[in-house]
Amino acid sequence: MQLYNRLSAKERAELIERAGKERLTLSFYKYANIGNPQLLRDHLFITWDALDVLGRIYVANEGINAQLSLPAERFNEFKAHLDTIEFLKDIRLNIAVEQDNMSFLKLKVKVRSKIVADGLSDDTFDVTNKGVHVNADTFNALIDDENTVLVDMRNHYESEIGHFKNAVTPDVDTFRESLDIIEEDLKSHKEDKNLVMYCTGGIRCEKASAYFKHKGFKNVYQLEGGIIEYTRQVKAQELENKFLGKNFVFDDRRAEKISEDVIANCHQCGNPCDTHVNCANEACHLLFIQCKSCRAEMDNCCSTSCKEIVALPYEEQKELRKGQGNSNDIFKKGRADHLPYKKDLRNIFDTLKKD
Repeated sequence: MQLYNRLSAKERAELIERAGKERLTLSFYKYANIGNPQLLRDHLFITWDALDVLGRIYVANEGINAQLSLPAERFNEFKAHLDTIEFLKDIRLNIAVEQDNMSFLKLKVKVRSKIVADGLSDDTFDVTNKGVHVNADTFNALIDDENTVLVDMRNHYESEIGHFKNAVTPDVDTFRESLDIIEEDLKSHKEDKNLVMYCTGGIRCEKASAYFKHKGFKNVYQLEGGIIEYTRQVKAQELENKFLGKNFVFDDRRAEKISEDVIANCHQCGNPCDTHVNCANEACHLLFIQCKSCRAEMDNCCSTSCKEIVALPYEEQKELRKGQGNSNDIFKKGRADHLPYKKDLRNIFDTLKKD
């Protein structure tokens, strides 16, 4: 019985190209008590592999977090299968704003300790005692209220290319870091301010809202379905779009354009740009923002040293990588010192501190 991928990403891409069928990219999550995550994982892999589902799915005792693509013609079969699983019946599916047949090239269903890395000890608070979910219309009204503090619960490289107007964008590398920063900077406003949060699809806010209620915040709200669902509702209901720029996504598309605004800059030359790339040097692979001009000049690399390595024969590059492990730059997400135009977002809650 096949329980793992047997095709490489390249082989899968060729199959998708030959099939010539439109694929649908979507995501969903659900916090639930799963007694045997491994059993569910194997069941999902077998069923979804037969439906030609590709993506990244995490299953844990606390629930499921899924980002995937599938042939559009098989969507109803996929939804029918979800409905056979009690805790996934009628679950909201976040359909991607922009579609790309190559958004995922492998099916990876993994058992994890958490469905999103949050660094929290969940037994210290009730994760089901979450904040108020609000739709796009209510969200727009809330963030226009002078008593609201709007907080982006994503990491710095996500908010750099797109965020809501007047949102606080913590300059953090991890979700866990932002929790302590927000609590500290808003500790004197736990009762008199609305704490309104948003993220990509809602999963981080779901946990954060319960955490902040546990910490004594009285008025906690989260954007239901995150930026993805907000965009859908704005278009469907012809509401004002208060999001600027692109929504960072964790697949090969890297981002979805929500508005025409370009709010970021190339990390190498400083010109307006909001396109994330990975350094072509496989020993580096740094994620950073690079414009077309710098991409051509630097041969898709983040530095002259990486450019020199990429110019070497591939076998020589492999020899240089032997025994080196991954460069720490892989995890810096644009923070490398040699990128002169990385935006500094450390002006967190400055207005509130002045008050």
